[in-house]
Amino acid sequence: MNRVEVSAEEVPLPAWSSPACDFAMKVLDEIKRDNWELSVLFCDDKTITALNTQYRNKAEATDILSFNLGETMRDGGKSIYLPGDIVISLDTLRENAQYFKTSEDEELRRLLIHGILHLDGMNHETNEKDEPMLALQEEILDRLGNEHIIPLGGEE
Repeated sequence: MNRVEVSAEEVPLPAWSSPACDFAMKVLDEIKRDNWELSVLFCDDKTITALNTQYRNKAEATDILSFNLGETMRDGGKSIYLPGDIVISLDTLRENAQYFKTSEDEELRRLLIHGILHLDGMNHETNEKDEPMLALQEEILDRLGNEHIIPLGGEE
């Protein structure tokens, strides 16, 4: 059984954090992963800029960072996989939603899928739609199209 923990830094924990956990669990089911313990951190642009600078030498905000841990631990005879952490800037998420003319909910779902695929070992060289990882991301987004995290009219 998978487990997802959500936290926030420099922003209030969003009211929709529980649905975000539920959505991430459904993505893990879609890619057939089990016994994962995933961590998701929501933050502001200042926090993600500091992380992006420290770990990628890019002194700029970004929408999402994935920090791969990739360790397995034993818990009472059961193997638990610790894939790593996903960090999402709510500031950049909002900007991207406006830029791409999509809802914040759809952009958030896309980012969660994106981060999980990175932690599962996938990568992309460009942001072109025909990249295998990005194509899979959109397929999963379509398959989970009836799922929502942020209630309609509840975008922050």
